[in-house]
Amino acid sequence: MVAALFGLLTGFVWRRVPALALRLPAQRVALLAGCLAAFFYVLLAGFAVPAQRTLYMLLVAALAMGSGRVVAPSRTLSLALLVVLLIDPWSVLAVGFWLSFGAVGALLYVGSAVVGDSGGWRERIRSWGVVQWAATLASLPVLLLVFQQFSLVSPLANAVAIPVVSFIVTPLALLAAVIPWWPIAALAHAVLGWLMLFLEWCATWPVWEAPAPPLWAALVAGLGVAVCLLPRGMPGRLLGLALLLPALFWPVERPPAGEAWITVLDVGQGLATVVRTRDHALVDDPGPLYSAESDAGQRVVVPDLRSLGIDAVDVLMVTHRDSDHAGGMASVQSALAVGKVLSSLGDGEPCRNGQNWDWNGVTLTVLHPEAADYAETRKSNNLSCVLRIEAGGTRMLLTSDIEARDEAALLQRDPAALAAEVLLVPHHGSRTSSTPEFIAAVGAQHALIPIGYRNRFGHPKAEVVERYVAAGTSLWRTDRDGALRVELGTNGVGIAAWRDERRRYWHGR
Repeated sequence: MVAALFGLLTGFVWRRVPALALRLPAQRVALLAGCLAAFFYVLLAGFAVPAQRTLYMLLVAALAMGSGRVVAPSRTLSLALLVVLLIDPWSVLAVGFWLSFGAVGALLYVGSAVVGDSGGWRERIRSWGVVQWAATLASLPVLLLVFQQFSLVSPLANAVAIPVVSFIVTPLALLAAVIPWWPIAALAHAVLGWLMLFLEWCATWPVWEAPAPPLWAALVAGLGVAVCLLPRGMPGRLLGLALLLPALFWPVERPPAGEAWITVLDVGQGLATVVRTRDHALVDDPGPLYSAESDAGQRVVVPDLRSLGIDAVDVLMVTHRDSDHAGGMASVQSALAVGKVLSSLGDGEPCRNGQNWDWNGVTLTVLHPEAADYAETRKSNNLSCVLRIEAGGTRMLLTSDIEARDEAALLQRDPAALAAEVLLVPHHGSRTSSTPEFIAAVGAQHALIPIGYRNRFGHPKAEVVERYVAAGTSLWRTDRDGALRVELGTNGVGIAAWRDERRRYWHGR
């Protein structure tokens, strides 16, 4: 749209200067101006994959027009795809790659339905509806696979926002950058403000959410999209809707009664753990704060829960106030319905020794801190909430950032209560924790270390690792193994590592 705007303006001016028009055809100058404008606009937009795709398609079409050749739209899209992959083969891992090329491919696929209209208002409305239907439907399998949700009102939002931003806001903003006259920028701001009010209203509409479907269901849904977008009159179009059903209504995978599934997420240097029983969910620490704009709650915890079909958690436990554990708290609370908050921060109900509850035959018990510790302890690590999960006679101990003094206090109170088959290593393997006495009392078969790759603290410390190895404990690390899933139940303990189940050649193994 930007290229078309600058191309039309340049051609309009060029034709009115005979000396210029006789020296070089206005059509070719307009093509060159449009391509240059598009290139600079793509640079301003950050050179993302969707912007690259548009630019390369435009350049291919411009070269074809300038040389007098006729290139089919499908070949133009294919050449743009080739250029993107030659420049950046890793772009196939970007969601924008699939959304961008998929949507444009769908628009070309249904192009015959909107070309050659008589121009009446009814035909224009029908063409608009076909275009929005095609773009929305084409993005559906990717959105369900990656984000587990899609907006029901996105066709309306796109139909209004795209032309307003492209034909009004962007030209006015560019004009204001060239001509520093405040009414131009004020008008662009006012139009954008009205648009945002409309989009905020659209955002209040419901969003379809579903658990992440398997890859085969998403591929079948893609085939269903192609069938649904067949021309009118073609038989079997309703079959396409049937092919979409597995992706739309994929069932939620739940632990059996009496079992607990615990996932220690890979959030870098920090901690975020999701505990699930058949009908309940608990988040033990929502992960670290990455920057002022992002945190693990927004980037990791909430997407993981949505992929599992979970839109509410019964308990959000924030073990202590360090940002590598509590940084994602606000994001989790804003995105999901939270039944109760347990923490040592002063927000919600304080966690303290003796709290326990039963979910579907799984017992969860808080072992630390004591109620008196809140008045006597000032260091946040020493107030870390310690949670024990027991299912089918097997246990896992979540220790957060407790230190040697807290381990000694737990040993003094009830050493037998610490026994567990699986241990989340205290304080990321710091030398301030994991005393030999504590390791012996727990007697874990498996120890999980939540750490960031090449973290600046040097966790886990070599001497701490040696203690666990000497005790005969199997070590798992999120920096090496990715997210770790633990299953507790009557069948014993099962542990699976994300990178073992989903091997990729760039893991370096």
